Formats: sequence, C-alpha cells, structure tokens
Amino acid sequence: MREGQMKIDELPRTITTTRNGFLRLLALGAASLMTGLCRANQPAKKEAETVPPEPLPPPDLKSSPLLQVLQKRHTSREYSTRPVDRQTLSNLLWAAYGENRPDGKRTAPSAHDWQYIDIYVTDSVGLYRFTAKQHALDLVKSGDIRAQTGLQGFAAVAPVSLIMVCDERKIASAGSAELRTLFGAATAGAIMQNIYLFCAANDLVTGVRADIDRSSLQKAMGLPANQKILLAQSVGYDPSQSTGKTGMSPRQ
Repeated sequence: MREGQMKIDELPRTITTTRNGFLRLLALGAASLMTGLCRANQPAKKEAETVPPEPLPPPDLKSSPLLQVLQKRHTSREYSTRPVDRQTLSNLLWAAYGENRPDGKRTAPSAHDWQYIDIYVTDSVGLYRFTAKQHALDLVKSGDIRAQTGLQGFAAVAPVSLIMVCDERKIASAGSAELRTLFGAATAGAIMQNIYLFCAANDLVTGVRADIDRSSLQKAMGLPANQKILLAQSVGYDPSQSTGKTGMSPRQ
C-alpha cells in the first residue's frame, strides 16, 4: 500500500471520529449562538447606572440680569387690546433682528450672514415689512390680517403679530432643500428667543406659533412662492395689567 492510502478497516472509525468531531463543533456553535442571543436580549448597562450624576449648585439668579429675564420668560395666550407704542415696537424689532454692528450684522445669527429672514409686522392698521438697514417699517398693505396669522383665537386679539418669513432666494446656493429648511428654522428660532427675552424684560407678553394656514396667509401677504412663512409671534400686554399710558400703533 502506498504511503498516504487508508486501510479499508480504518474507514468506519475515521468516519465515526470525523462525524463525532463535527457534532461536537455543531454543539459548541449552537451553545455559543444561544449565549450571544441571551446577552443580546439583556438590556445594556448604561453608564449613568454605574456613575452617579454630579450635582450642580442651584443657579444664582441674582448674579446676572439675563438670568432674571430668563426666569420671567414664558408663553402667553391672553392679551389685552392695548396697543404697543411706537418706541416699544422700535426697540422690540431692533432686539429681534436689528443691526448691532457697523458692518450690518444682526442681533440674531444667520448662516454665512446671508440674512434671509424677513420680519413682517401686522396690527389693526396694516401689514409692514421691517427693514433693519433703515430701521423702518415699509407699509406692504392696509387692512387688519392679524386673524390670519394663526389658528388660535388670540392671534386676532393681540395688538401686534410678527411674522417670520424665509426668503429662499438668499439661500439658493445652500445646496439641498433640507439644508435651506434648517438654516431658516435656526435663524427664526434665534429671533423668536430674542423677542421672548425682550418681552420678559419689558413687561410685555408674547407667544410663538407654527399653527398657521400658510396658504391663506401667503396670499393675504402677497408673498411669492420662494418666500416661506415659518412662524408667527404675538406681542402685547397681559390683560390683568393696568392700561398705564395710552399707547400708539405703528402708524401713529
């Protein structure tokens, strides 16, 4: 018999040995698989469960006027009909998105400083567009469209509503539609918070909303399709406050 050849009488034993080895491997593999499945079904231990949270000292609200304003920040859905006087409106619009540097940059950030958000102001007299460079209100149309700035009843009652509109012509080079949406939302959110902080610091109340019939409002404002309405925000006085001095609308 040549080297390397197997004897006939050794064949059954070899087959049995090979089969037994295969079965052992199969059994080990099945056990390993079951162990893995059991571990996978167990909830992973979170790091927070093993490392206790580090307590922080309470905020020192007296340490900063900003912290005190933030403490007063809230959303209101009740407004008196008292108008917002012209100086207060001027201050509000500057705080919201006015120019705060000689180079024309603004109180709220925008991607690449493209300044693609426009603020429209509506009151009982008409609709205006705020121009930060001239710090002025340009009359767009006469007539009261406040009720169309939101689906909630208070939208028609609050003396002023600010409407944030994204001019997509200014961000056409941003790339995807998703990125343009993110840019617009981020800047509108910063403007919204500026309005909240101004109102909290000046005894005004405010409330932002996204529940808007945009198609109807777009038509009422005469906006083209590439100018997208993002948010509206009412501003006014708490009805429980005394009227104080007589206010003026932006036209007075």
